[in-house]
Amino acid sequence: MKALSRRTFLRGAGSAGSVVRLALPPLAAMFNPHGTAYASGEPVPTRFLLWFNGNGIPEKFWIPVETGTDYGMTPCLTPLAPFRRDIHVITGLDSPNARVPGPGNEHMRSMSALVSGERFTGAGAGAASIDQLIATRTGTGTRFRSIEAGVCQESFGHSIQRNLSWAGRDRPLPPEVIPHKLFDRLFGAREQGWVDRRISVLDAVYKDADRLRRSLGDDDMRRVEEYLASIRDIERAITRMPAGYSRVEPPGADSDPRDWPSVARVQSDLIVHAFASGQTRVASYMLTKCQGLSRFPWLGLGSKRHHDYSHLEGGSALQQEVMRDICRWHAKEFAYMLGKLKSVREGAATVFDRTCAVYLHEHAEANDHKNSGLALIVAGHAGGLITGRHSRMTGAVGDLYLTLANRVMGADLKAFPGASQPLAGVVA
Repeated sequence: MKALSRRTFLRGAGSAGSVVRLALPPLAAMFNPHGTAYASGEPVPTRFLLWFNGNGIPEKFWIPVETGTDYGMTPCLTPLAPFRRDIHVITGLDSPNARVPGPGNEHMRSMSALVSGERFTGAGAGAASIDQLIATRTGTGTRFRSIEAGVCQESFGHSIQRNLSWAGRDRPLPPEVIPHKLFDRLFGAREQGWVDRRISVLDAVYKDADRLRRSLGDDDMRRVEEYLASIRDIERAITRMPAGYSRVEPPGADSDPRDWPSVARVQSDLIVHAFASGQTRVASYMLTKCQGLSRFPWLGLGSKRHHDYSHLEGGSALQQEVMRDICRWHAKEFAYMLGKLKSVREGAATVFDRTCAVYLHEHAEANDHKNSGLALIVAGHAGGLITGRHSRMTGAVGDLYLTLANRVMGADLKAFPGASQPLAGVVA
């Protein structure tokens, strides 16, 4: 079998100088005979995913009672049951700078401390977010140093509420919330026919794809066919979006998401494509906004907004049950992303096996705006991550970030705000 460079592309020229450039997924011909490194001898890279949902959690429905490997899957976490051996539920961590008095409300102060470890400045995060610190050290050899994706188009609130990734103090990196724009960024489509979805970007690369197929073994040929089919499926999903879905409402508009669940799935698919094809090693995904005000009609929750439900009747049984259902949907979308990452073979492993995903909220108990005892999930098997358990840990979120950045991602960060020591029990 002829070895292929991991940087092999399908290329096609469109009209008026437009160019389509499809980076290939991992094929067997790109790896050494054991599937443990690229044929060139280069190690297969690890990836980092920062995943966020806003407005906190109902702790009694989210946090397992048991610790260790025999923990029970709580009502909020049940969508993750198929991945219980692949995730580490971590509770008990602190976010100290979220409680320091200063400008903004508790959500704003919590969000800045959560992503950067620093206090809210009144204009934005107090420093670069953890994903960007990792991207600066690991993303120089990829097409995109990092990718920022979002789902909710809500434009309410302050910049700190709308942005998960920060290049530095007061320097937001807005998430792309329109799927066809993220698609065009990844696949290089600029011709109007592709933008309008009247034709496929695949039409531009079919000759190159045919030449490649003739040089591949049967297994890799099937992988290429599956890859091209998955791109076409994403294109079709985008064409099914409701009319006007890409129009972002002005701040304060009383509007609801337009086909939000479908947007969430397409954005997840695109992040997986970006990881699998080597276009980036770092991504952030903002499913809901910090202090989000959107409704959830697909859950039968249309009367109030997310933030209203998080404080309904001061923590009543009804509030807890509604938040349970919302957080279960969050976990369902995270599970979808994990399943997609697991489905992509990469030599002797999968893309998921070389990914570190961190799933977090700006608060623990939503009604109290709680910033101690935070609950989050680390998923994947990159760098010897310990999974298949629930652990109550002592320390700060920064301790976890610094441990993951250095021991899993090889970022060699000297410090992170709020971090004092590596967190034991996270990496083997």
